[in-house]
Amino acid sequence: MPAPEPQAAALAPETASHCRCALLLLPGAALLSVAGVLEALQRANALQTACRYDWRCFTLEGQAPAWPGLALLAPVTVPLRGEEGGEEGGEEGSEEGGGAALDAELLLVFSGEAALDDERLLSWLRRQAQLGAERMAIAGIDGGSAWLAAAGLLEGERATVASEWIEALQEEQPAVVWSDKVWEMNASGLRMSCAGGSASLDLMTAWLGRRHGERLAQDLTLALGLERARGRDERQRRPVAEQRGNSPKLAEALSLMEANLAEPLPTEEVARLVGVSRRQLERLFKQHLDALPSRYYLELRLNRARRLLQQSSQSILQIGLSCGFSSGPHFSNAYKAHFDKTPRDERSQRAAAWRRPAGESPP
Repeated sequence: MPAPEPQAAALAPETASHCRCALLLLPGAALLSVAGVLEALQRANALQTACRYDWRCFTLEGQAPAWPGLALLAPVTVPLRGEEGGEEGGEEGSEEGGGAALDAELLLVFSGEAALDDERLLSWLRRQAQLGAERMAIAGIDGGSAWLAAAGLLEGERATVASEWIEALQEEQPAVVWSDKVWEMNASGLRMSCAGGSASLDLMTAWLGRRHGERLAQDLTLALGLERARGRDERQRRPVAEQRGNSPKLAEALSLMEANLAEPLPTEEVARLVGVSRRQLERLFKQHLDALPSRYYLELRLNRARRLLQQSSQSILQIGLSCGFSSGPHFSNAYKAHFDKTPRDERSQRAAAWRRPAGESPP
């Protein structure tokens, strides 16, 4: 049976288009990740009338993920090729097998595991991508990204996954550009991924904002009770032990950087203060954070500047100086090189978003 349809407010069925979303819940799918997607879709229905979002939840064997004490969803079974009783698809072992096309504009694959040994599922995913072509967007949530990669659906694309799996996937799926960002979306919007958990809210806010405009994304952020939605450029917040790599020297260096954003320390000074050579410090950063100390330090400062631009009323120059940039042009150039927009553009876009009606796309 399909999951109950979302309750939408002030929709006009005779004029509103429909966008159908399919949620594939694989073993280990996290309740928080699924709930984040459903909440974002339901809120979007309440905030605009141009499109009604409906959804259905699917599993492999008709069994919901093990969420003790909670029976939230009534999923239906994915008709995989060769599965007993499955009437869709071609002959066993046929590349043309994999079932009929989903009636959906968005397929989200959720998983908490990366055991990629089910060829029927991989074939089904490839078939859906082929049938969906330019029509259906496909997103990997948490371990779902690993399944999409194994199916060959992320070749040449940037993708993300929970940070503890990145290193292994870089070895297993080298055709994918794995990142430690919160979420990723390609230029067409047809391939997406996120790290799972609350990152599903960030990804859905970005996807819905792409479809309906920045104003809706802002309204959705407020409706979801978020201080802000995290951008695609933001790194995952790794557990402290993982981020520091159990290295006291690295932990000390990171603490020094975070405490000195307004007056950045030279790399040589950071190394001296933690008692290692510059080369040793660079090796630590490369090993545990895959970045040079100077680059990581710059990203810390720019991300803080972005938060201040979005959330404070300080002038652009004040923000630049407080984040360690010596002048307005220095700040603007570094910001544009990293975010592909100037600090003034950042401010202007946020202001313009609040002046547009919800659901109206930017010019």
